Amino acid sequence: MGHFSSMFNGLARSFSLKKRKNCTGNGKYDGREAVEAMAKEAKKNDLILRSSGTVNVNGSKNFASLFSRRGEKGVNQDCFIVWEEFGCQEDMIFCGIFDGHGPWGHFVAKKVRESIVSSLLCNWQESLAEASVDPDLDLDSDKKLQRFNIWKDSYLKACAAVDQELEHHPKIDTFYSGTTALTIVRQGEVIFIANVGDSRAVLATTCDDGNLVPVQLTIDFKPNLPQETERIIQCNGRVFCLDDESGVHRLWLPDEESPGLAMSRAFGDYCVKDFGLISVPDVTQRHITSKDQFVVLATDGVWDVVSNQEAVEIVSATPDRAKAAKCLVQCAVRAWKRKRRGIAVDDISAIVLFFHSNHFCHHIYPVTAPK
Repeated sequence: MGHFSSMFNGLARSFSLKKRKNCTGNGKYDGREAVEAMAKEAKKNDLILRSSGTVNVNGSKNFASLFSRRGEKGVNQDCFIVWEEFGCQEDMIFCGIFDGHGPWGHFVAKKVRESIVSSLLCNWQESLAEASVDPDLDLDSDKKLQRFNIWKDSYLKACAAVDQELEHHPKIDTFYSGTTALTIVRQGEVIFIANVGDSRAVLATTCDDGNLVPVQLTIDFKPNLPQETERIIQCNGRVFCLDDESGVHRLWLPDEESPGLAMSRAFGDYCVKDFGLISVPDVTQRHITSKDQFVVLATDGVWDVVSNQEAVEIVSATPDRAKAAKCLVQCAVRAWKRKRRGIAVDDISAIVLFFHSNHFCHHIYPVTAPK
């Protein structure tokens, strides 16, 4: 149980270092307060980035490149976050990308970005604690399975809590607005992926002939996926394309052409939560080998016009890894204007997480978005 013990010790150290062990009125330990204190400390130490730039920490195996570009529809409703040494664990990094939609979509995306991090960390801590005292659970018997189950359980609880919290938010109208959420946690040589919506994660791995090939790690949760359509119809929702949008399946209310969501899973959008839309994440894992080079997390603005193979080639062909996400986004913008003439360019954002870092500086470098 050595690995699990080290995680407990790391969490204990992090909470004591912050000296923020606040208690509620009934004397119960408030884990959210501790997590918020950890986030402030991490931000101060250049371990968290919420804007375009890079995260490159001395001694870490990770190197993350982030970039976002506002589209032609108004305010940028995409946002992201990277947190190195997630939860004060030296071998963990968290990456999340969020694509808002609707009148309040940018507010929803930013709120989920902050809430999911703290909720996930709190639930992960609680799940670890429960596993450690469960007499029927032998953590040493199958560490990989138990670790996955702990993360999956933590993600399911966190997403349910975040969606419930959003519904009752006093300052954000989430009835006709929402956001997708694609997040990963790298813990040692394993990545855990949780997807709500139609953003996508693609891994670049080296095949036997030395070429990089893409491995899609997530499902694009569109309303026309058979299992998604079935759920929506059972809930009396409808799925169909508009006459001027051939091939773009949307989710509609039973008796009116609204809201027309292009995804089947999202946070918020309570107008259709009773008609098939869910915020349940699809949680998977992958063991990272020496052949795996990087993973791309990007909003649908990339994948609507760039293939998985093209994305891998664009990133691998970028000499400066700090500019990898920017190059991918700029290529997607050019592809959009070429392939979708007359259609307003979407907000386009990407995170590229390299698994093997050769850099030794400890800093976050902001970059300037193109006009």
